Amino acid sequence: MSASPHMPHSSMLELEFAQLSDPGKVRTNNEDYLGHWLPATPELARSHGWLFAVADGVGGQEMGEVASRLAVESLTEGFRRAKPGELHTTVLARLVQAANTRVYEAGREASPGGVAMATTVVACVLRYDKVVVGHVGDSRCYLIRRGHATALTRDHTMVADQVRLGVMSAKDAATASTRHILSRSLGHELFVAVDTSEHQLMSGDFLLLCTDGFHAAIPEDELGGLIAHHVHGEEADIEVATRKLVELAVQRDGGDNTTVQLIHIRHVERVGMYRGRPYKLRPPR
Repeated sequence: MSASPHMPHSSMLELEFAQLSDPGKVRTNNEDYLGHWLPATPELARSHGWLFAVADGVGGQEMGEVASRLAVESLTEGFRRAKPGELHTTVLARLVQAANTRVYEAGREASPGGVAMATTVVACVLRYDKVVVGHVGDSRCYLIRRGHATALTRDHTMVADQVRLGVMSAKDAATASTRHILSRSLGHELFVAVDTSEHQLMSGDFLLLCTDGFHAAIPEDELGGLIAHHVHGEEADIEVATRKLVELAVQRDGGDNTTVQLIHIRHVERVGMYRGRPYKLRPPR
């Protein structure tokens, strides 16, 4: 378990977070991996922001562990080197593609004939009053606002694709034996399509990044209430809340690794942009 202090108010965004990964009841190894890049100063908060990432490796023979670690490390290293003020939708798409290449090449170099090595990834970048989310696979990012959870990602699985095409119902998809088969992942091919989206942040919001070991056990319509129950008041302990969420998921299922990053937006100021520079927006009267 780890948590961060919140950034000084002068950065226009003040947050705290906690994270936890549990191998579950069945598996002896953990193929999930998580990481983050935190700005050390208010100046870096304005020029770069915060990066959080979660990955769920696949491939067996410990290759899943390698794939997820490589993906997250590639993202954090690349974000640290990003140009100050670069558009986050562009940055995140580029960094996830670079992570894909790194995992793909590592698989080809793992043995003379190559090794099938892949991973999911979900990442978010926060700066000012916005969050940009990028993902490949079925690890998810939720926005929790006023006790209501909304998924900001859509699963890249065979059954989820069939539901979107209208050839399978959501009810059938929930129990389909193929529901965990990915239609898109990092490392499977040299190039990958990355989904990105941008969203407005408000003071009091939560962002939750997780692997399927968590969201398979905790339904979206229950998540908001659970966080509201475990995190309330100014002095709420986000580490305790994260641990309780993971413990509940493992108790209910535990057949897979379970990983969560929980980010609490303590304060955010609305900003506008003029010629690439931010300015504060006055609240409506």
